[in-house]
Amino acid sequence: MPGTSEEFKVLEDLCGVHSPSGEEWVMKDFLLNYIRENQARWKIQPELIYGDGFQDCLMLRFGNPKTAAIAHMDTTGFMVRYQDQLIPIGSPEIEKSDILVGNDSLGPIECKVKIDNNYHVTYNFPRAIQTGTTLSYKKSFEEAKKYIYSPYLDDRVGIYNLLKIAETLENGLLIFSCWEEHGGGSVPFLIKHAYEKYEIRNVLISDITWITDGVHFGEGVVISVRDRNIPRRPFIDKIIKLAQINQIKYQLEVESAGSSDGREVQLSPYPIDWCFIGAPEEKAHSSREKISMEDIREMIRFYRCLFEQLA
Repeated sequence: MPGTSEEFKVLEDLCGVHSPSGEEWVMKDFLLNYIRENQARWKIQPELIYGDGFQDCLMLRFGNPKTAAIAHMDTTGFMVRYQDQLIPIGSPEIEKSDILVGNDSLGPIECKVKIDNNYHVTYNFPRAIQTGTTLSYKKSFEEAKKYIYSPYLDDRVGIYNLLKIAETLENGLLIFSCWEEHGGGSVPFLIKHAYEKYEIRNVLISDITWITDGVHFGEGVVISVRDRNIPRRPFIDKIIKLAQINQIKYQLEVESAGSSDGREVQLSPYPIDWCFIGAPEEKAHSSREKISMEDIREMIRFYRCLFEQLA
């Protein structure tokens, strides 16, 4: 099997980081190491904002920001209960062939799942796994022609997008959030800081959406007009106009379900416009998500335009 291209090597590394909801500190530490090793090559050296008051979240401030982008650091997964039981973190789409990995105090874990007729999920491992241990899909990253297949492209592609933007960004705020897959909760205090400290007016949700009857592979980045939540239409129209001006290949999404960190931006007490903009994928929350490389490239290109041109 061919190896990963240099272009997507960082994305492959991101997909191998174990950070289900509640354990985002692992991804935060990975990102801090990556930033420290690579920021000397970036156009602007950002201020890193994390630690006390930010829990396991991370923010990067470049210049004088008025626009922010959010990517969530957590994934779906499982937590060990009792008697070999596994309970979901978020909404994983588990299959009988899946292999889960993790660690407890007794050592590394790699186990198969068992699913009974009532969809109760248990694990098959030579010993009992300690209660409270989290497990995630075993890393399996593959580039094949025009597509990438891997667990956790949601939302490693969103994080990858922000890291690529960081290379040339002059003014902007990049936000890495927690708990998106399992109820949210970090965005309210992050948005409070972003608005009260920097007067952020625009927020872009750097996340992954779904292939549907109206959203297809290879047709560009998706601008979501609505999901369960409805952003302010004048802002959506501005985003669409900028896509057209910059000759961005894009698709419009209209759905009645699904949500993102955009929900918490909309529910905040601050007058901030937001829009979900991301590449579409197939088999979301499974061990073999599928995404178009070209849609990822178009997502990055559009975000760079938006950070330069949104007033």
